[in-house]
Amino acid sequence: MAKYTRGTVTAFAPFDARADAEALRKAMKGIGTDEETVLTILATRNNAQRQEIASAFKTLFGRDLVDDLKSELTGKFETLMVSLMRPAYIFDAHALKHAIKGAGTNEKVLTEILASRTPAEVQNIKQVYQQEYEASLEDKITGETSGHFQRLLVVLLQANRDPDVGVDEALVEQDAQVLFRAGELKWGTDEEKFITILGTRSVSHLRRVFDKYMTISGFQIEETIDRETSGDLEKLLLAVVKCIRSVPAYFAETLYYSMKGAGTDDDTLIRVMVSRSEVDLLDIRQEFRKNFAKSLYQMIQKDTSGDYRKALLLLCGGDDD
Repeated sequence: MAKYTRGTVTAFAPFDARADAEALRKAMKGIGTDEETVLTILATRNNAQRQEIASAFKTLFGRDLVDDLKSELTGKFETLMVSLMRPAYIFDAHALKHAIKGAGTNEKVLTEILASRTPAEVQNIKQVYQQEYEASLEDKITGETSGHFQRLLVVLLQANRDPDVGVDEALVEQDAQVLFRAGELKWGTDEEKFITILGTRSVSHLRRVFDKYMTISGFQIEETIDRETSGDLEKLLLAVVKCIRSVPAYFAETLYYSMKGAGTDDDTLIRVMVSRSEVDLLDIRQEFRKNFAKSLYQMIQKDTSGDYRKALLLLCGGDDD
């Protein structure tokens, strides 16, 4: 589990839940709010500590911390603070619930979460979803999606990817050939072959398959997916390939495009910064710097403003330039 210590947010020490709860109550009591205190406390404590603060807040004042944050704060800053308060284990299930709720489905969220989480994490998400919402995540997703996009989501939801134990070179060769024949060599595309191989083989096996595919076809697998598929299926296949290659690189790219160009996709920016802050945000920062010739810190600084920016920069945890 050592790889899970690459977050920017770690347990704050010395930690005193009651003192934090009192400081937060003072910051939100009466006319006006001291946002600086709110963001400094919440962005520098880890999720487990925030839960302790919420518990102390209720014990001391008989008030719900999240309700108070919602009534005292507004806009993107409110969304970010409330997201930080969501218990870590429930975060993904909640994001998926909102992605398939009401009119229209947010395919971007389904793609990002199901392509990037480990099989163990997906199993956990399914259990939490069932407990919290008394519904099957798979049924909900199947009801809101269709075609090959739906099929690949269902495969990923099974969380049955082969474990990483040794690589069988003969199977690597075979899978690379099958993908080549299913795409570049075929009139039309046999999407099912892509879905089965990319959705079930182990990470180390697929990395070898991608190399072998390049040797056989002269193309990166991403180029073939780009040419041979389209729409939501294409985006999901590409996300799976990128996450097989490197999850931090995938999230660095996701963050980059959430801020690049006109306007900011704040939902994505918040979701990734919060969900990866205790997992691999240090690695994401490294990949960001390497691939986009600027630091994540600088891009957030340039693209956001006010208390929202201050809180995001605290989560980011430092500049890499």
